[in-house]
Amino acid sequence: MDCIDCKILNEVQNGISIQKRPFKKIADNLGISEDEVVNRINNLKEKGYIRRFGGIFDSQNLGVASTLVAMKIEKDIDYVANIVSEYSGVTHNYQREDEYNLWFTLMASSNGELENILKEIKERTGVQDILNLPSVNKHKVHVHLNFDNKG
Repeated sequence: MDCIDCKILNEVQNGISIQKRPFKKIADNLGISEDEVVNRINNLKEKGYIRRFGGIFDSQNLGVASTLVAMKIEKDIDYVANIVSEYSGVTHNYQREDEYNLWFTLMASSNGELENILKEIKERTGVQDILNLPSVNKHKVHVHLNFDNKG
């Protein structure tokens, strides 16, 4: 990752404008072409520096139910994680070194649908120890990483 990549990361982490040519402003700010911006973003994603590139929506304002789920898995965690990842409403799915060792976020059109999906996951995986942890209050923290010292 060179200093241009770092500058691109600084530019995109707070969002890009919604317009026909969203990378033009970034390209103009950095003195490079739009194609180079897009190619560099794709390269950063391929190398794992960028995990996801897309919009962030307020699911609650959109009328979507969501929850954080923790599972206690005794064996074959990869098998269970793969089943969980099949559900389109799963936005994150990760392993932790803890008693509850698989955590994921799940979104659905209603709380009833969330419950149905969790019941199905229990049936498909055989894992019965599942915690459904819907948020009570939202505390949003804005983080802006400065990559200027990299590269």
